[in-house]
Amino acid sequence: MSTDNANKPRVLCFSGLDPSGGAGIQADIEALFSAGCHCLPVITSLTVQDSRNVLAAESVAPALLVQQARAVLEDVSVQAIKIGLLGSVQSMEVIHTILKDYPQIPVVLDPILWAGGGYEFSSEDVASAMKSLLLPQTHVLTPNTRELEALSPFADTQDAGAASLLELGCKHVLLTGTHADTRYVINSLYTDHSPVQRFEWPRLPHEYHGSGCTLAASLAAYLAHGFAIGEAARRAQQYTWESLQAGSRPGFGQWLPDRAYWNT
Repeated sequence: MSTDNANKPRVLCFSGLDPSGGAGIQADIEALFSAGCHCLPVITSLTVQDSRNVLAAESVAPALLVQQARAVLEDVSVQAIKIGLLGSVQSMEVIHTILKDYPQIPVVLDPILWAGGGYEFSSEDVASAMKSLLLPQTHVLTPNTRELEALSPFADTQDAGAASLLELGCKHVLLTGTHADTRYVINSLYTDHSPVQRFEWPRLPHEYHGSGCTLAASLAAYLAHGFAIGEAARRAQQYTWESLQAGSRPGFGQWLPDRAYWNT
């Protein structure tokens, strides 16, 4: 990985603002910094939340969303794009137009539909818009099992669900198994016309706020460094697992990852 500050890979992140600091844009910044990248943050949504759940969320106006992203993209080169919380179809429509102008930049999409505490960010219309507008432009989709079911409701297995999303145009699906009732966490990397790669991790004892954001941002970081998808996925999972293992519970709800565990 590059250690020259002037040559640090730059990752544009579309993310929500989480006042608890567990998820959202702070998770992206910390994960990218840890991987030797520079984060270019574009705020998509303002939220009211703590470590237990989201209480309210308001999407940024589409015009302001476009202005944030265009200002950066027209000024500096970007090696990867990470997309997190998008609470409206309008947000997806404007990001779709931006991605069309930069097809060479790999996109990591974290399809956030619910908060860890159960708050629903989006509706069926948003899930449908995500599939039609963003998946065809996505390099790697990072759903958990619940999000996979929402995006592929007619699939009778997880493998079939991932295959249906690949058919929509995304290049890879990294399915996380934290929500599955298994002894170990089993994550699966799907690529069209290739064998599925399985990654097995010891299951940690707590529930965590921000694990999906951490994984997607660090995956974007390693892709920005030029790693192939398999190695980028392995490194991102390792970093995420170690961040969770070192996590703490500062409030009354979920544990928060320590994304700077390496600096203690």
